[in-house]
Amino acid sequence: MRIRPAVTDDLPLLRSIERAAGAGFRGIGMPEIADDEPLPEAGLARYLTRGTALVVADGTDRPVAYLIAEPVDGALHIEQVSVHPGYARRGLGRALIDHLAAHTDAPALTLTTFADVPWNAPYYKRCGFGPLADADLTPGLREIRRQEAAHGLDRWPRLCMRRELRQAAGGG
Repeated sequence: MRIRPAVTDDLPLLRSIERAAGAGFRGIGMPEIADDEPLPEAGLARYLTRGTALVVADGTDRPVAYLIAEPVDGALHIEQVSVHPGYARRGLGRALIDHLAAHTDAPALTLTTFADVPWNAPYYKRCGFGPLADADLTPGLREIRRQEAAHGLDRWPRLCMRRELRQAAGGG
């Protein structure tokens, strides 16, 4: 398996991966999340032009996991990480995050996630992310959280997380 930039032909597969990965939410009492439609292909395509859409491809070059991200307030914000359940628990999500971290000039990665879902906040903590207090949210992260609330995601506890990538100048 290898990580590569996503291409236009991958977009339908990315939507299928997200649907399959989202099915796990049904089993923990979050069927609304399981049934939520992935971004349309046009929405995913904008990440291609920015170069912030990555896939893990299998031996036939078929995507089995993906990540999309966008710049938000100086950091690179991970909008989505999805791994097809048939390839879960192999470190593919972490590999995508680590690849993104290694290939960005941004000082940090951010994301928003469900606080109590095992493969969300607890997983991201193991990947080096820490929770951000509400007072520490940037204007862009506040706007993302506002949009999530308008979409109904605040029905379950959510939080913003950040992974520092570069030491501050003068740090000891």
